[in-house]
Amino acid sequence: MSPKSAVDATNNNALNTESSAVCVIIGHSIEAITSAVVLASLDHTVHLYADLRVLEQQVELYGFERHLQALWQLYGQQQQIVKCALPTSADELIRSYESADSQSQEQTKPLQVNCYWLFLESIKSVWTDDNWVMAFNHSHQQTIPIIISGIEKLGHIAKVAERLQRAWVYYVPFVFLQDGEAYSSMLTPSLWLLGEKTPDSSHQLTVLQPLLQHARAYHHADIATIEFARSSIMAMLATRVSFMNELSRLADSQQVDIGQVSAIMGLDARVGSSYLQAGWGFGGHTLPTELDKLQQSAQENSVTMPLLQSVLHINDDQKELIFRKFWQHFDGFIDNKTVMIWGGSYKSGSGRTTGSAIHPLLALLWSYNIKTLVYSDKAKSSLAKHYGQQPLLQLLDSPYQQMEAAQAIFIISLSPQHQLDIARLNQQAMPIFDAQNALSRAQIDKLVGAYVGIGRAK
Repeated sequence: MSPKSAVDATNNNALNTESSAVCVIIGHSIEAITSAVVLASLDHTVHLYADLRVLEQQVELYGFERHLQALWQLYGQQQQIVKCALPTSADELIRSYESADSQSQEQTKPLQVNCYWLFLESIKSVWTDDNWVMAFNHSHQQTIPIIISGIEKLGHIAKVAERLQRAWVYYVPFVFLQDGEAYSSMLTPSLWLLGEKTPDSSHQLTVLQPLLQHARAYHHADIATIEFARSSIMAMLATRVSFMNELSRLADSQQVDIGQVSAIMGLDARVGSSYLQAGWGFGGHTLPTELDKLQQSAQENSVTMPLLQSVLHINDDQKELIFRKFWQHFDGFIDNKTVMIWGGSYKSGSGRTTGSAIHPLLALLWSYNIKTLVYSDKAKSSLAKHYGQQPLLQLLDSPYQQMEAAQAIFIISLSPQHQLDIARLNQQAMPIFDAQNALSRAQIDKLVGAYVGIGRAK
């Protein structure tokens, strides 16, 4: 079978599913995959269009999302989620459903599309905004809701929505999605924001009503306002992280535990406890992307944002702080040592290493010819792909494997479920450099060897 025939066969299978109502999702991101699984769990049939090769890579990358993976495979086998090759033209995709609708009407079983859901970051390399907007404007299915998701410069999605010649256009930012708990965080979202082109029209989004109803908090507004709110929320979270990291340096000089200070601050209802933990900073995809888009928006509108620039500077510098503490502890005599590193992902529970402090740490350690023994159960495959055959890197299957060969331990992203064996650590009595402030005060007090955290004196 030729490649084109294979693609045609895949798309024909999508249009021949038993259900007469489908949700069409276009994208390969974790947000698109999670949306497909959640909608399938709500008894919808989903046709997911994407670059199938990239889609499979993305599914593999998120192997740590075990619940999501299991449901993805189950719904795929049951044809409740049908994977389809993304056509080079949006017009081709839309025509296929209009054609199927026309044919099925003759068979008295019309094929109904409940919604089109586009994930802009996934499709922009294939479809331009002009391409898919024009295709939908030429469509005969003008009453079908269009949902847009993605991180763009402020106002971009609102402008796209205005160009769409239909009333039911919506914007859903994924401010609620949590790495490691993608499925559950979308099924019962902490905060659901909905941007509407037409005011007070959320009732038209029947497929999303269960999610709106189960959200702990929900707010709808015009799309431009929701875009601004999304970006503002993420910038505030990043600012809190960088502020606490800046305070941690002062706490070091005062021999004060920043962890205790954070707990006290959290008691004040005006402050709250979220994102007050000092550490190596923030990484991942969402926060850095949001801040980058926010900066671009400010520059295009000739607005200076010195606070945002400081947040980014502090975050970049913070990722190297634990190495400087390591260098100072050994008075600079660190060449040719062997160290252990626990965790590699950008946050506990995730298997992604995008923006993680492990990357600058490894680069600095290797510049001194230091051998690195890394244990990271969720991020092991990601690190293996990223660094290939690096001779100074060895990926371990156990956190205590080859411990006797190391002269120090770094902690980057230790899972809260990980039970530290303090007695085993004390057998080696090596210094621990905790970039995550993962150890409790009780654990620190039991250590024989030195402990160096972020704003935490032993």
